[in-house]
Amino acid sequence: MDEKLLQSKNFETKTAPGAGAGAAVFTKRRTVTGLTVIALFAALIAAGTFISIPLPLSPVPIVLQNLFALLAGLVLGPAMGAAAVALYLAAGIIGAPVFAGASGGIVRLIGPTGGFLIGYLLAGLVAGLIAGLPRPEQKIPLWRVIAAAFAGLLVVYVPGVAWLKISTGRTWAAAFAGGFIPFIPGDVVKGVVAVLITPRLRRASADLFSR
Repeated sequence: MDEKLLQSKNFETKTAPGAGAGAAVFTKRRTVTGLTVIALFAALIAAGTFISIPLPLSPVPIVLQNLFALLAGLVLGPAMGAAAVALYLAAGIIGAPVFAGASGGIVRLIGPTGGFLIGYLLAGLVAGLIAGLPRPEQKIPLWRVIAAAFAGLLVVYVPGVAWLKISTGRTWAAAFAGGFIPFIPGDVVKGVVAVLITPRLRRASADLFSR
């Protein structure tokens, strides 16, 4: 009995270093993959800048940035989704031309659209919190995807409309008319698109991180 126990301990001693090394490699690979995916989504959000449709009665143009910020949270979860949006914002703040109209600089945060930029960060975080982390063995219910998508889109307007009112001196009615109402049809379309593609993207993300 004692001999078998000794052999078992010797086996654990010999295999533990290899197992630890394998776990370290796996952790490092996941870290590199995570950083790469975060950078990719930050780049997608920035690319949405170049699809901008100005509106005659609003200083806020129609863009695809909120769609990609939303997808970051839906696909990656709250922490990585918010990190992707934060990376995008950091790039714009230091001067990269990634904000609406291919502009950059911290001054954009205090302009009429500054609240919407902060709203993108909330979109990634809120959508990620509702959708949860992607897992290979777990299929996300459709109702949860819908709730996460439209909650993520709506939360953009909380700081967006509030700061539009403050920065331009508009009334609340005028701020809603210029910063929310015109975007409802487009956001409905974006929400539907997000709901349709999120399950497949989440499965791909889960598979990627499980390797």
